[in-house]
Amino acid sequence: MGEPGCQLGVQAVTDAAAEAWLLLLILLVPLCLACGMLLWPRKSVLLLLAPWASAPALTWSLVFSPGHQLHLPWLLLGATLGVDGTAQTFVFFAGLLWLTAGVFAAGYLEKGQPKTRFFTYFLLAMTGNLGLILAQDMLSFYMFFALMSFASYGLVVHDRTAEARRAGRIYILMVVAGEVMLFAAMVLAANVAGSILFDDVRSALAGGGTRNLIFALALCGLGIKLGVLGVHVWLPLAHPVAPTPASAVLSGTMIKAGLLGWLRLFPFGETALPAWWSAILMATGLTAMFYAAIVGFVQRNPKTVLAYSSVSQMGLVTAGAGLGLAVPARWPEISAVILFLALHHALAKSALFLGAGLSTAQSASNGHRWLLAAGLSLAALALAGAPFTSGGLVKEFLKVEAMAAPQPWAAPLQTLLPWTGIATVLLMVRFLYLAWPRASSTGVRLNHRLSGAWAVLIVALLLAPFYSGLQDTQGAWTLSKTISGLATLAMGGAAAALAAWGLATAYRRRIPLPPAGDLVVPVETAAARMLGLLLHSLKNFGRNRDQGTAAVRMHPGQLWKPLQENGSAEFAWTSGSMLFLAFILLFMAVSAM
Repeated sequence: MGEPGCQLGVQAVTDAAAEAWLLLLILLVPLCLACGMLLWPRKSVLLLLAPWASAPALTWSLVFSPGHQLHLPWLLLGATLGVDGTAQTFVFFAGLLWLTAGVFAAGYLEKGQPKTRFFTYFLLAMTGNLGLILAQDMLSFYMFFALMSFASYGLVVHDRTAEARRAGRIYILMVVAGEVMLFAAMVLAANVAGSILFDDVRSALAGGGTRNLIFALALCGLGIKLGVLGVHVWLPLAHPVAPTPASAVLSGTMIKAGLLGWLRLFPFGETALPAWWSAILMATGLTAMFYAAIVGFVQRNPKTVLAYSSVSQMGLVTAGAGLGLAVPARWPEISAVILFLALHHALAKSALFLGAGLSTAQSASNGHRWLLAAGLSLAALALAGAPFTSGGLVKEFLKVEAMAAPQPWAAPLQTLLPWTGIATVLLMVRFLYLAWPRASSTGVRLNHRLSGAWAVLIVALLLAPFYSGLQDTQGAWTLSKTISGLATLAMGGAAAALAAWGLATAYRRRIPLPPAGDLVVPVETAAARMLGLLLHSLKNFGRNRDQGTAAVRMHPGQLWKPLQENGSAEFAWTSGSMLFLAFILLFMAVSAM
């Protein structure tokens, strides 16, 4: 009598083991294709397969349910891969974005060695991105995080222009700084927990100890990737110079690695941390929403505007994380909103980036251009939080959760959240003005791979409210809330018109405006001039002192000018080496504690 049940049990265990091992396909397919391109760069079959390398990840997220784990004791210190509820969402949108960006890239890039080089870095970054999503232990997460970050450098500098190389230098300097801080945080966390598994670390950090130092290091190290205000400067420099499909995955999925690291490491929902931690995150997030909107509006490149939009939207994510730290009892509801916000932003921002690449396509008829304009407008409205869109759903649920915020944050959050929608409208109006489809004879030639990949993202974005996972979504579409959402769009449009008038006045009067990279530009220029003064003083010690001092006198507006000195490359790498040495010393000091 018991034999059939025993057989069913054995079969269930066998099926579960097989599904767990299928997790490896998610990583092995892009990794093997990347290695194949390194060994046989002229194999055309590899280029045909490369755009589809994320298909196993997307298929897994659609076919299998979360709850699978795979232990690999022979890998590193014993790697653990798995898919829980959080990873399931990330695997879905990451798999979809890498797939659509890959297909888009196949039709966007020219044939030859640069295309092979692009897909090599593309596949390595994909492996790192998908690997860190599956990682259930800190060492595996760190290794995949590093692989993604360093492989992305090849995507940023793909065009080999002077602007691309400068953006790549700043990006890699910040990557190194972030990697060192993250590694130091994880070493300390492992020492506290006596384990490298995220589940054990979260429980251990909830109890105190050195968690403040760990949180500070992880907050900055992961915040660089997330584009947190103050360490966001690589985003507006990297996006304009990277190929369009690379920008789509950089902003759509790779930027979310910082958020996933926070969710894995911080003890959300387990304990109430000191109030100043949540205050720092909420204040930083809300400031980023408005600061990025103001600086982004004055940019002239549509991809730069989208980069600042990502900084602004990640400010909303940061504020949500701060709210989760402040109200641990509401974390299940807040985490659901944050995950859907990540999904919504991934789809909308990738659709906007790919649409920007299509806006100047050759051989586009008037009908194609109007369809493209309609799709771009829909994606922009969704990002701005228009009613009956995924963005509108996110904003309404965030308002509900803001009501649970402790004092003195409840009133400011409920007041400022609607204004964040106006800030997003401001950026989207500017983007649509710059990227509105027009006839071109120099852009990429339109083909079915470009339009098909972009159309898939638009459809997924339109359907997003139906698979949000949020409860009582119909309550977000009441008449009063719909009117409020439309009023926000109208006020955003009015603000954009007023800002456009002010921008035209600034152009006419030649008023200096913040360039792409904003904060890094005056720091970079002033540091270069100070270094030049130091070298000049050492070379001519005791002579021409007045001339050396005059060399650094400048009008404050000159600090906004991009660095143009011939020694910029030498300065960048010298300062980079010094920065890396400083962080190594910091890590050694922290490890000795």
